[in-house]
Amino acid sequence: MPDYNQAPFITIWEVTRACALKCLHCRAEAQYHRDPRELTIEEGKRLIDQIAEMESPLLVFTGGDPLMREDIFEFMEYAIHKGLRVSMTPSATPKVTKEAMRRSKEVGLARWAFSLDGSTAEIHDYFRGTKGSYELTMKSIQYLMELEMPIQINTTVSRFNIHDLENIARKIEQFGTELWSVFFLVPTGRGQIKDMVSPVQHEEVFRWLHQLKSKVSFDIKTTAAPHYRRYVMQQQAEEINSPIKKVRDNIGRAAGINDGKGFVFISHIGDVYPSGFLPVLAGNVRNIPLADIYRHSPIFTSLRDPNQYKGKCGVCEYREVCGGSRARAYAVTGDYLESDPFCIYQPNIQK
Repeated sequence: MPDYNQAPFITIWEVTRACALKCLHCRAEAQYHRDPRELTIEEGKRLIDQIAEMESPLLVFTGGDPLMREDIFEFMEYAIHKGLRVSMTPSATPKVTKEAMRRSKEVGLARWAFSLDGSTAEIHDYFRGTKGSYELTMKSIQYLMELEMPIQINTTVSRFNIHDLENIARKIEQFGTELWSVFFLVPTGRGQIKDMVSPVQHEEVFRWLHQLKSKVSFDIKTTAAPHYRRYVMQQQAEEINSPIKKVRDNIGRAAGINDGKGFVFISHIGDVYPSGFLPVLAGNVRNIPLADIYRHSPIFTSLRDPNQYKGKCGVCEYREVCGGSRARAYAVTGDYLESDPFCIYQPNIQK
């Protein structure tokens, strides 16, 4: 496994908080207009230099809506020139044109990600807070298919769409999607605890995703749900009647990623957090190099030390590969080292 004490597997840069949508779950509480304090083009390029020096992790441009910055293509081209694999998660707005997609493909964008939170306009538009968002999303995905641009679909599981996940999956199959990134709502920003699915429903969705994975052509990844890895390994251990320590973590992708562990988030003004869902400030790239913050901040180092986890997460046999959602623990309890309150698993420390 990579040494996440030294470098992240994935870096998320929120290039702006400006966005034309009003999503119910928006962790950024995005606004219609850009913040004058955003990193400048020069500061952004210095940040990209620092990211490239950290063993070239995957870089994702996010927001708000990255297309609200006119210089996003300059950042994109610069990062790709530095050898980074770059992805982008724009909002489905009129700024998503075929020309924007074509330009992204020409400069070498690895993947374009769109959010789809319902299989119908009624469900998706309600969640996105903007009428017409679903129609624009469908039109934009069609553009990507015509351009043969790799597609990623992001879906946030909530009480608004848990009943619709099977229908969403069927639509995703039709798009020729490479990856379905299934987010589990964290109550931060505009997200509310009442909008989350229950701990039992988390487990039910895990079971369904695990079964679905062998039936579809696209890859499935979970976000803000490290206990999905625990669930899969638990099933594997039961299938072969073996202790967990003898089960190989072959779920795919990088193992053991969590907030601050293989993951780092930079805000539009240069503030550095363990993730966008864990708003605990560790420093700012305007005065401290990103690598120094990631490697030496007490916040990051504690998050990478399972011995500091509290409650059942601290004694769980899956804590190295799961560790529970540190962001959800913080959102619900106020302590990012507490147990994940939306995990139903009871550790067996005898295993």
